[in-house]
Amino acid sequence: MKQKALSINREKTFFEKVLIQRQLVFMSLPIILYILLFSYVPLWGWTMAFQNFKPARSFMQQEWAGIKWFQFLFSDKSFLLTIRNTLAMSLINTTLGYISAIVFALLLNEVRQIGFKRVIQTVSYLPHFLSWVIVTGLVASMLAVENGAINQVLVFLHIVDEPVLWLAKPNYFWGIIGVTYVWKEVGWNTIIYLAAIVGIDPTLYEAAEIDGCNRYHKMWNITLPGIKPTIIIMLIMSIGHILDAGFEMQYLLRNGLIHDVSDTIDIYVLQFGINQGNYSLATAAGMFKNVVNITLIFIANGLAKRAGEERLI
Repeated sequence: MKQKALSINREKTFFEKVLIQRQLVFMSLPIILYILLFSYVPLWGWTMAFQNFKPARSFMQQEWAGIKWFQFLFSDKSFLLTIRNTLAMSLINTTLGYISAIVFALLLNEVRQIGFKRVIQTVSYLPHFLSWVIVTGLVASMLAVENGAINQVLVFLHIVDEPVLWLAKPNYFWGIIGVTYVWKEVGWNTIIYLAAIVGIDPTLYEAAEIDGCNRYHKMWNITLPGIKPTIIIMLIMSIGHILDAGFEMQYLLRNGLIHDVSDTIDIYVLQFGINQGNYSLATAAGMFKNVVNITLIFIANGLAKRAGEERLI
């Protein structure tokens, strides 16, 4: 009897757990294979960053260059400039997008007319489904010097005396990118916060109302603390994309007058990897970006763990 009790209380091994949950394992195999095939196998290409890579040669015939291309990157003023631009635009997009999504979710949650609320929510996330090609075309049309809606309104209201060259002045570009990103993604980013708000116990609001709390107090003392774990998780994920400022919008809106503020790391990779055929340098730049992103997400996750907050791992 004792042996039977011990066998029941014994913790199951990994393979025993897999055997018990074999149906779930088989269901997850296609996703695991997909991730391995498209996310991990391509990491083999990072070896090009340490070679003088020539496409016509086999792997064994490649000439190894050590950290030559990384040394070139950090001595190249153009690359350092792209790091500055990428960080600036990423911080602007992340800050504006992060705050606007939370605020919009809080305000939308206070709308009592269900029909009106659904219309606003639908209209707000529809731009997410537009491609960046269409979005940049709309932005360029709105900001055009002649017949641009923005310039026409500003001139009509006598805010400016003559049309502004929005896409020809470097000091406007980062703001245009930030505002466009918020317009396109704020509705979509709001969905996850609204889902978190729905999970808050409604009796908390009833108790607060009995205590005489108004909407502002309930929003500040119940809704925000209730979605705090979601906010932390989304912040950690955003930090993990700090060097992903985007590619399509910057590439399609850039021109010779503003390339000093519009070029990002992804555009740098395209210029050297595709246009000039320097695949080793392009791989080194892309590898640097990904390593920094991965490092930052682990640091942010560790800080959240130390602070006792929600975390990814």
